[in-house]
Amino acid sequence: MNVNGTEIEDTFAEAFGMSFARLIVTAHDAYWLDAALREFCGDSSSVIACDAEIGIECRIDPASTPDGRPGASVLVFAFSHESLVQAVPRRAGQSLMTAATSAVYDGLPDAEKRIPLGKHLRFFGDGYQRSKRIGGLRYWRIPVMDGEFTVIDDIGAARGIAGGNIILQGRSPQVALDAARRASEAVAAAPGVTAPFPGGVVRSGSKVGSRYQGLKASTSDGFCPTLRGRVPSKLHDDAHCAYEIVIDGIDEQSVSRAMRDAVLAASGPGIVRISAGNYGGNLGKYRFPLRSLFPS
Repeated sequence: MNVNGTEIEDTFAEAFGMSFARLIVTAHDAYWLDAALREFCGDSSSVIACDAEIGIECRIDPASTPDGRPGASVLVFAFSHESLVQAVPRRAGQSLMTAATSAVYDGLPDAEKRIPLGKHLRFFGDGYQRSKRIGGLRYWRIPVMDGEFTVIDDIGAARGIAGGNIILQGRSPQVALDAARRASEAVAAAPGVTAPFPGGVVRSGSKVGSRYQGLKASTSDGFCPTLRGRVPSKLHDDAHCAYEIVIDGIDEQSVSRAMRDAVLAASGPGIVRISAGNYGGNLGKYRFPLRSLFPS
């Protein structure tokens, strides 16, 4: 099967069920919003070693945010609800409460499971914090040096999917890098998903396990061009560079749609094959066959 002249390998991406939360973050203007988002989303590319996988779902026009300011929807994924309960308040306290002019609201107000947020962070107010109910929701106003940090009392959590992916293979590093950027931008424009790695792109794709005791994961040697001849290669004969796009989403439909958008954006001249990462279907609950993304 070919898409735009690129071979689509007959394989599947293997993904995992994860718990996720959606935060709505606002700030005085785009500059200070970006500052808050950079901090909150930092060090969050993979739960292999991070407390959560985090990325921007979309930007929100001031006319559609709770306080009429520039905003963004941020998705946070973790292995369990308990992990989210640990990660979200800690990161919000360190990276959003400290960010000039920021405020935090709930992006999953109808979710049954809840994560304490403002009810934890309020103690920073040292007794001067105040709560207010608006539309049945409790908010906390915590005094800070530029006024008040407004934060929702708790936020919703639900089950989502992490680890949808494609692996694009290019004739040259520049061709592969350009295609990876196109794919990342396509995922960024898709609803209900995020690509948590730097720039939405992964250079260090991984496999399960390692020859070194104690490591849960190690380099995906079959996709490393410098290891040809030393390990069984999964690369096309004409490929000299590969990049992975990892996609986390709120449901199967969102992940599948974003994978399709990424394939369409990445395929074309110089991209000789698009593959995907899996573990033989033995670890993840969800399978996304690449060729099924393009039903005839």
